[in-house]
Amino acid sequence: MENQIRLRGSLQALPAFSHENHEKRFYRFMLEVPRLSGAVDILPVIAEESILNTLDLSGGEMLTVTGQIRSHNIREDGVRHLLIFVFAATVVAEDGEPVNDVCIEGPLCKEPIYRRTPLGREICDVMLAVPRAFRRADYLPCILWGTTAQLASRCHTREEIRIYGRLQSRIYTKLTEAGAEERTAYEISALTAEFPEPEI
Repeated sequence: MENQIRLRGSLQALPAFSHENHEKRFYRFMLEVPRLSGAVDILPVIAEESILNTLDLSGGEMLTVTGQIRSHNIREDGVRHLLIFVFAATVVAEDGEPVNDVCIEGPLCKEPIYRRTPLGREICDVMLAVPRAFRRADYLPCILWGTTAQLASRCHTREEIRIYGRLQSRIYTKLTEAGAEERTAYEISALTAEFPEPEI
């Protein structure tokens, strides 16, 4: 199964301590990755301290990160939240064009949701369970457009899809008891996708 991401963007702020696991310290930072449209995706990255300690910043202003997209379930005030982040395998300082390349593969863990925008654009939301070591999985929300949205809408739970695209951030407003809250959602926006062969 596939789970790969490569990003190149600008550091929004210096890495901050995130957590410790098996006596290893992990740091979190946000990477700003511009799109061709001019919009900017601000994406969370978690990297082990040893990776950041070897970082040579003389290579340029931008960082190239390779790794995997991970998910983590947390519970706050009795409500479950799915945290999405990039788990870095390498971090290198080098200038160049912005990069946001994702390839993930896994089975659908719930039925696709197909809809049209007010302007008539076709969209399909899917959730992939991308396998990880030790019988774990990362639950990654994906959004497909146009013809690929049509094809995805015909798939069913447990069928495997491979998606090529980018990780994007999207700000939305959630109404809570305390009033309207601005939140950020992360999802993989598909450029292309590969679907199961239809049965003959």
